[in-house]
Formats: sequence, C-alpha cells, structure tokens
Amino acid sequence: MNTLSSEERNALKDSVSKLMSDASTEAEVRRVMETAQGFDLDLWRALSEMGVIGLITDEKFGGSGVGPMELEAVMEETGAALLCSPLLASGVIAAELLQALGDETLNAELMPRVATGETIASAVITGDRGCWTESGVDISATALEGGWQLEGRGNYVLHAQNADVLIVIANTESGLAAYAVDSSDDAVQIEALPTLDRTLRIASVRFSGAGAKQINATRPVWEAVSQALNLALVALAGEQAGGAKKVLDFTVEYAKTRIQFGRQIGSFQAIKHMAADLLVETESAISAARHAASSLADPSSHTHEAISLAAFACADAFVRTAADGVQMHGGIAFTWEHPAHLYLKRARANAQLFGSSDYHRENYLKALGG
Repeated sequence: MNTLSSEERNALKDSVSKLMSDASTEAEVRRVMETAQGFDLDLWRALSEMGVIGLITDEKFGGSGVGPMELEAVMEETGAALLCSPLLASGVIAAELLQALGDETLNAELMPRVATGETIASAVITGDRGCWTESGVDISATALEGGWQLEGRGNYVLHAQNADVLIVIANTESGLAAYAVDSSDDAVQIEALPTLDRTLRIASVRFSGAGAKQINATRPVWEAVSQALNLALVALAGEQAGGAKKVLDFTVEYAKTRIQFGRQIGSFQAIKHMAADLLVETESAISAARHAASSLADPSSHTHEAISLAAFACADAFVRTAADGVQMHGGIAFTWEHPAHLYLKRARANAQLFGSSDYHRENYLKALGG
C-alpha cells in the first residue's frame, strides 16, 4: 500500500474537485439520473484516466495502490458533487473483495480491467433481509462436473445492472465460498429496485442454476468480505461527510443573501443557532471519516470502533444537515428545481446502504466492550 503525503493527498483531492465541478454539475447529475444506465461514460473514462477507479487496486494489477486515507479524501469530493457512478460498487467493494480473497490467477486476469473501468464488477453479498453478516447470505452453490451452479437471490446489490461480472458469496456444504459469474448468463436475472435517490442504482440478482467459477480464496471468505465492507464504510463515510459539507456551504450562502422582513435571514438568532449546530455536526463527521480512514490504513485494536463510529456519525450528520438545510431554505427547497432535495435523498439512501445507524451504533458499543 502506498500512502501519499498530506500535500500529495490534497493535490489529488483538488484534482478530483476540479473534475467534479466541470463534469458532475447539478445539471449533469439531473440528466444522468434520468438515464437507464445511471452514469456518464465520458466521466467514467475521465475518472479512469485520473486513476480514481483503480485507486485502491494494487499496482501490479494496474492500479494506484494507495490506501483508505486517499480513498476517503476522493470520496469527500464525489459526495459533494453527488457523483452518479459505479465507483463505490466496482472500484471499492468489488475490487477490495477480489484482492482480499487473494486468487492471484483470477486477479491477474480481471483486476487490470476493473482498475481501468473497462470491466464493471459488483459484489453480491446479502439477501432479502439486508443483513451484512454471514447469516445474511441467501445464495447456495452446488458442485457439478467441471464447475459450480448457483441458486438463490442476492439483494441490495450496487450497480448490478451495470456489472459485467458479479462476485458472489454463497453457501456450500463446507461453508461460505466466493464465485465469479458472468452477468450476461441466461440463468442470471437482474432486476432494478426502485430507490428514493434517483442518482443511485441498486438491484436484486436471482440465480437459477447459473454457472459459476469458484474463486480460490487464500483466507476465510467472510474475513475477505469484512475487509471489503470496512473499506466501503470508510468510503461511504467520506462521501457522506463531503455531501454534508456541501449542503452546509450552500445553505449558509443562502442565509447571507435571502432577505426577509428587511434583513438577511442569517442575522436571525434561530438561523444562527441552526447553522452553528450544523457546522459542529459537519466538522465532526469529517473528523470521524478521516479518523476511520487513518485507523484502517494502520490497523489496531481500535479500528473497528473507528469505522463503526464513522458509519453512524457520518450517516446521521448528512441526514440532519440535508434535512435542516431544507428547513433553512424554506419553501424554495421543496421545489424540484432546487438541489436541496437531491442531497436529502442521497443522505437518506446512503444511511441504509450497509446497515442502519442503529446497527453501526450497536457494533460500536460492542467494540467498546459495552
């Protein structure tokens, strides 16, 4: 793993910010979210050229090989811009899962294409209950002559409808195993799920005797899944913190310019108090996300605490900032034309992606020994 200096990390963050301001404007987000694909191919290629898609992929597979701190910094900028893309699904979860499983032969073949964005991968982990533990795996695998066959349904799969290859966690007679499946297989049925956030793509995936290639894991499969989920939580925390900061910025700017009763509304005590509270909430979320990234980059006995803390703190901060931002704007924020509702919907959706705030709060208390 390559760790960048603070100056290099800030330069990377600034470069991504510039790309987002040019290519992920509000108008572009609104356009892309109405498309079936749900992301822009030109922007996806630009992210690839910048090395963002392969950010955490090992250099030997064509990636940048950097760590959680750099990923979190980038995600702050993509979150602020409401980026519509399979970055979290393919460049983070699937890429980290493949690397954690450790099948060098498969990775040498697949990872270079995932790192450049040429191939989009998506991880199928949980079932209908949305339980991100071993017991939540609902797919079963049966050995056949010359291969494996999958049955069952995976749910809440990020960007499955865009995926070329699915990385599937399944139950076998000897425990959990991991498989690579071609998404175009006739025995694979991908159904897009309706979402509150139209910038997000989620699907259910049903396997009806689909052929699968077993991934030769070099460690217990759920350990690899946990590693990928931990990185995903750090990335998501960065996105949430960045989104919250963006909402705070444009809300405060509005309070400075909106005149009501002959005064700027930002001069009213109630608005001042709300803005101050949101500033504390947002800065705390940024600190929590960066601390979790730092902790994951240099694992210790407190790493799980830091990740669980960031998971619920950043989710709650984004939801509160987005909701209060709507209130501080007043009636205009309830219109379709104003961006406030886009951030609120992203905040609400993100807060449920890998477990609720209550789930992560409970994990935090368990990690503390409570």
